Amino acid sequence: MTAESTLPTGPTNPPSLSKNLSIVSWTLQLVAAGILLQTLYFKFTGADVSVYIFEQVGMEPWGRIGSGVAELVAGVLLLVPTTVPIGALLALAVMAGAIASHLTVLGIVVQNDGGELFALAVVVFLASAAILAIRRNQLMELLRTVGVIRQ
Repeated sequence: MTAESTLPTGPTNPPSLSKNLSIVSWTLQLVAAGILLQTLYFKFTGADVSVYIFEQVGMEPWGRIGSGVAELVAGVLLLVPTTVPIGALLALAVMAGAIASHLTVLGIVVQNDGGELFALAVVVFLASAAILAIRRNQLMELLRTVGVIRQ
């Protein structure tokens, strides 16, 4: 029995993953956080494509700024070991909204981007779903800790 396996789990000491699952999770976390954080420049500077998107969905400027803040928070939470599941849940929710907007209002291709923004939203959505699957025990422990579910 290793010292690591005798530690109690909890919000400050998440359940341990196998080395392979940890590598997969961190790879997905870095990909999702990288995409989320790199798009912030466009949202916060009012880039033409960002303004166009949020005008089309009737949420300019507050939707653009609000989604930027949510993506910033999700990106940071994905990089902090104890908050990874929360970041993945938030990223999943924000990307579900982005994907729904593409499918119902914007279309897959926005301003001749070849579908790049849609593809990035799908990648973050799928990465976040996979992170939640990999870290489901950590998510359950966090939910127990805050009282959302009982022991």
